[in-house]
Amino acid sequence: MINARPVDRTNLKLGRPRAPLTYAVLAAGIAVLLVGCGGPAQPAAAPAAAGTTADVFEQVGHVHGVGVDPADGSTVIAGHHGLFSLTAEGTVTPRQNPQAGGPDLMGFTVAGPNTYLASGHPAPQDTSTPNPLGLVRSTDRGARWEPISLHGEVDFHALDVDGTAVAGLDATRGLLLTSTDSGQNWQRQASLSALDIALAPGENTRILATTEAGVMASQDGGTTFTSVAGSPLLAYLAWADDGSVYGIAPEGTLYLSTDRGVTWQRRGATAAPPQAISADPGGRLTVVTEVGVERSTDGGVTLERLA
Repeated sequence: MINARPVDRTNLKLGRPRAPLTYAVLAAGIAVLLVGCGGPAQPAAAPAAAGTTADVFEQVGHVHGVGVDPADGSTVIAGHHGLFSLTAEGTVTPRQNPQAGGPDLMGFTVAGPNTYLASGHPAPQDTSTPNPLGLVRSTDRGARWEPISLHGEVDFHALDVDGTAVAGLDATRGLLLTSTDSGQNWQRQASLSALDIALAPGENTRILATTEAGVMASQDGGTTFTSVAGSPLLAYLAWADDGSVYGIAPEGTLYLSTDRGVTWQRRGATAAPPQAISADPGGRLTVVTEVGVERSTDGGVTLERLA
């Protein structure tokens, strides 16, 4: 069990920075498990039109988040060069001024219609904004960002939101931080070396995390975590509004849990290793991989290549 006593946010600066858990580290941790693993072949996504993948990744850079905006159903991709929309044709358009560039978004989540929360670092040409960003919010679809808290203090590499509840993974210090007032004030929770976190919708005391040891779960809002027995080794998580939670392994295999992350069923697989995953209210799964964007409308059994 991982255990931590919440403290006042004024103590968040204390402690020596730790190396964040990255995809490469997590992938290396399961390499031996992948050798010789049998099982039926999983459905692969159909190829995309020529040229669209290069458009996506040349503009966005490495992807750290994806979501669907409930205002219009558009797919939003967050990466090293800011925020972008994915069109039906499989191309991307910047949400911010292309000349000004966008911030390096290390953590990202859709908080509501036209409203996003993020963290990371200012754009290279921005010398006035504190680095790291702490928690920032956009209410105009990513055109502008306003500071909320922890400016110059915390770099969240994973964020999740449910109503006014926010959870963030301070990757440099390996700490889980939680807020009950939309990120204005924070409580320090468990020390946690994780790649991703997910809040249970409507039940914010239930938090899942992906670690090198498998899925870990908290029932007390992040103060303590215990290993989920028999869980697969997952990289990223997405909790759907119906209570189902999806996870994706570092090599691209999708898993579904209908009991809040206690047990997992293997589904389909993406064509390449993932970089981000989201589940929207319409029941769709969106996955950004190393080579494109894929979507599932049948609970992760099959995937269609979008870009």
